[in-house]
Amino acid sequence: MNNDTSHINPLESEAIFIMREVAAQFENPVLLFSGGKDSITLVRLAQKAFYPAKIPFPLLHIDTGHNFPETIKFRDQLVEELGLTLIVRHVQDSIDQGKVKEETGKYSSRNTLQTTTLLDAIEEFKFDACIGGARRDEEKARAKERIFSVRDDFGQWDEKNQRPELFDMLNGDIEHGQNVRVFPISNWTELDVWSYIERENLEIPSIYFSHKRDTFLRDGMIWSASEFVHREEDEEVSTRTVRFRTVGDMSCTAAVSSFASTISEVVAEIRSSTISERGARIDDKRSEAAMESRKQQGYF
Repeated sequence: MNNDTSHINPLESEAIFIMREVAAQFENPVLLFSGGKDSITLVRLAQKAFYPAKIPFPLLHIDTGHNFPETIKFRDQLVEELGLTLIVRHVQDSIDQGKVKEETGKYSSRNTLQTTTLLDAIEEFKFDACIGGARRDEEKARAKERIFSVRDDFGQWDEKNQRPELFDMLNGDIEHGQNVRVFPISNWTELDVWSYIERENLEIPSIYFSHKRDTFLRDGMIWSASEFVHREEDEEVSTRTVRFRTVGDMSCTAAVSSFASTISEVVAEIRSSTISERGARIDDKRSEAAMESRKQQGYF
């Protein structure tokens, strides 16, 4: 088994270059932060890009209200430790304002409702660049993105109208009302991210490690037994040893059976996995074009 991680060095250098280009080309950027491994990696890359100065833009978290408590706890600790500015906007506010409608039923989730809350936050703060942790290996719609991905004045994405990006030339020139989604780790894989977390000795939320949790089975996947997750009467709860490969809304993020309790054990598990991390996200399974449709509407 090849555990060489030297290929991460050029990936890190590229991401740092992109971070600095964002600071140079845009007036009011923000880093989209979920508390997950990818956004944690972005924070470390931003630290390195601007050291010894502080990260020169705030973090924005679109809070569904159905997040894993461990993630919120980690988010607040990280922000306090690093002295960062955190902006939180809540999907519940969008529901209360009648802008979106709460889903009901077996596969109900607030994950898709985040789009409206995000677009409102971009408009509220006039952000012209939003840095996200999307990677091209996650889902086929992600692979169509450029590193600087332009959104129109309605926040929408046109996958057929993407700018060429040749020879590391990143074009941040946008028209009034437009904004850009920036993906510094676009060329990374899930394993690259985990290898970087291991190399940098980064702290991550505890749900990424093996733990006992009350769960139930549905569609061959393991779900948290939470008040936020719809459960049928015949779906019995039992305690299982699990961990999560991705952090999202509790109602759309399934767990995996695992005894990996350290980062090195997680890395070894990912190396041998034959299933994508997005395989544990039910929101991507709603249709073949679920992610692409959401991105066209302004999703991350």
